[in-house]
Amino acid sequence: MSWLFGMNKGQGGGQLPPGFPPPPGSGGDSGGNDGKTPDKSRSDAYTFDSAALERAAQAAKTLERSAHAKDALELSKMQEQTIQIENQKKIKEMEGQIEQMKLEQARVMEEEKRKTLREETKLSQQKSQYQDQLARKRYDDQLAQQARLNEENLRKQEESVQKQEQMKRGSMEYQAELNHKNDMKRIEAELRGKAKIDRENQDILKEQIRLRAQEDRKTRLESIKTAGAVLGEGFKAFISDWDKVTATAAGITLAAAGIYGAKYSIGVAARYTEARLGKPSLVRETSRITVLETLKHPIKIGKKIFKKKEEVLSGIILKPELEERLRDVAIATSHTKKNNGFYRNLLMYGPPGTGKTMFAKNLAKHSGMDYAIMTGGDVAPMGKEGVSAMHKVFDWAQTSRKGVLLFVDEADAFLRKRNRELISEDMRATLNAFLYRTGEQSNKFMIVLASNTPEQFDWAINDRLDEMVEFSLPNLEERNRLVRQYFDKYVLQPAFEAKGRLKVAEFDFDKKCTEIAEKIEGLSGREISKLGVGWQAAAYASESGVLTEAMIDEKVKDAMKSHEKKVIWQEDHSIYTTADQRTLSQKAASMVIPKAPAVPES
Repeated sequence: MSWLFGMNKGQGGGQLPPGFPPPPGSGGDSGGNDGKTPDKSRSDAYTFDSAALERAAQAAKTLERSAHAKDALELSKMQEQTIQIENQKKIKEMEGQIEQMKLEQARVMEEEKRKTLREETKLSQQKSQYQDQLARKRYDDQLAQQARLNEENLRKQEESVQKQEQMKRGSMEYQAELNHKNDMKRIEAELRGKAKIDRENQDILKEQIRLRAQEDRKTRLESIKTAGAVLGEGFKAFISDWDKVTATAAGITLAAAGIYGAKYSIGVAARYTEARLGKPSLVRETSRITVLETLKHPIKIGKKIFKKKEEVLSGIILKPELEERLRDVAIATSHTKKNNGFYRNLLMYGPPGTGKTMFAKNLAKHSGMDYAIMTGGDVAPMGKEGVSAMHKVFDWAQTSRKGVLLFVDEADAFLRKRNRELISEDMRATLNAFLYRTGEQSNKFMIVLASNTPEQFDWAINDRLDEMVEFSLPNLEERNRLVRQYFDKYVLQPAFEAKGRLKVAEFDFDKKCTEIAEKIEGLSGREISKLGVGWQAAAYASESGVLTEAMIDEKVKDAMKSHEKKVIWQEDHSIYTTADQRTLSQKAASMVIPKAPAVPES
C-alpha cells in the first residue's frame, strides 16, 4: 500500500495498480516533486514528503471516481482477512506445538517415573537377594558351627572311649601278667615236686618197666607161635582139598571181573547221563530242560513249557531291510524244523551290541528248537581238554529231540586261521574237532556264529557257512525307536507304578526322544539300553526322585563322551593289531619254516 500513503524509502511515490491513471503532476516520474528533488546526501534516509500526501489525496479522489474502487477495497479486505487467517493459523500451530511440547514433557516425566520405579524395584530385588544371601550365609554358618560342635563332641567321645580302652587294656595286661606269674610259679612248684618224687621212686619205676617188658615179650612170642600153627594147619588142609582151591580161584576171578565191569559200566552210564540229562561245560546258557533243573524249579519249567511263541523280532529294532531278511531266515528255519530237513549254518557279524545274541535266542524259540550259547573265549583255557569238551557239546546236541541252535558268540576267539604263531597246538586240535563235527549238514543242530572280526576266520570255517548277515549300527529312525522303547521301559512304566519312587517332570516326551536320537549318533542298541538304565538310576539317586530334562541331557552327554573314548581306544587297538599282523607277516616271509606232518582235516 506504499503507493496509497506516499511513504517510501528514498523515493516519494509508488506505482498504481493497473487501470488507474497516474496522479496529476507526477509526470510519470517516480521520483519527481514539482521539480524539487531531495538532496543526494539524504537519499538513503527516511524523510517526510508533503508532496506524497498530496499525491495520496489526489489518488484517493481518483480512486473514488474510478469504477474499480469497490474491487480494490474488497481486495484490501480480503488481503487483510488472509493475513489474519494466516496469523490465526500460525497461532494455532504455535498452540499445537505448545501442546505437543506439554505432551512430550508429560511423556518424558512418565518415562522418568517408570525408570525410577524400575530402579527402585531392582534395588528392592537386590536388597531382597542380599538379605536372602545373608540369611543363607547365617544358616550355613550355623550348620558349619553345629558340625564343628558335633565333630568336637565326637572327638571328645572318641578320646574318652580310647582312654577307657587303654585303661581297660592296661588292667587286663596287668591281670594277665599276674596270672602268668602265678601259673609259672605253680608249674615250677609242681615240676619240682614231681622231680623230687621221681628221684625218690626211681628204683621202683625201673623195676616196674623191666617186669612189664618181660611180660609183653612172652605174650607176643606165644601169639606168633599160635598163629603160625593155625595158618600152617589151614594151608595144609586147603592144599589137600582141590575143590576148595578151584572155588577160591573162581571167586577171585569173578571178583576182579565184577570190579572192572562196574568201573567201566559206571563210566558209560555217567557219560550217557551227561549227554542226555546234563549240560556240557562249554555251554554257558541253554533253554534245554534237564531233570535236575526240573526238580529244582518245577513252576518255572512249567511256565517255560506252556509259554506262547513270540514273534522272532520281539524287542529287537533293526533296519527294515535287515528285519525282512531275518524274518525270511526265521521262516525257513521253522519250516526246516517241521519237515525234519537239514539246517543252514548262519554267520552274524557287525559291531557289538547290535542285537546278534537276542536274535539267535528269538530264532531258536520261534522255530521250536532248543538254544545253547557258548563263547569262544571259554575254549582256550581248557587246553588239551578242549577236544573232548567240543565232542561232548555235539554229542549232547545230537540227543535233542527238538534240535539245538548252537550259538557261538565271539567265535573268532578260537576259529581263527591255523597259524602256528597265532594259535597253540591245543587250540588247533580243538578247531579241527569243530571242523570234523560240522563237515556235513545236520538235521539235529544249527550253527550260528557271531563275530566282530569275521576276517580272522579260518578258510575252512567260511566253507561251513551257508548264509551271512551283517548287523550295523542303528541310523536315525532306528535310534528314535530304540530311545522311545527304552524310555518307556525304564522311565515311564516305573513312574506309572504306584509303589515306585521314580517320577518324571513335565516336558514334551516325544520331542525329547527325537532330540536325543539326533544327538546319539554312533551308539549301538546295547549302549542306548544302558542309557535308559542311566536315566532311571539318576532319578533314583536324586533327593526327590524326579527325572528332569537337565538330568536326561547330562546322562546323554556322559554317554557320548564315553562313546568317543571307546572309539579312540578301538582305533588305537586296530592300528596296533594291524602293525602286529604286518610284523608277523614280514617275519614269516623272512623265515624258512620246515614242513610239518600233514594234519588230517574234515
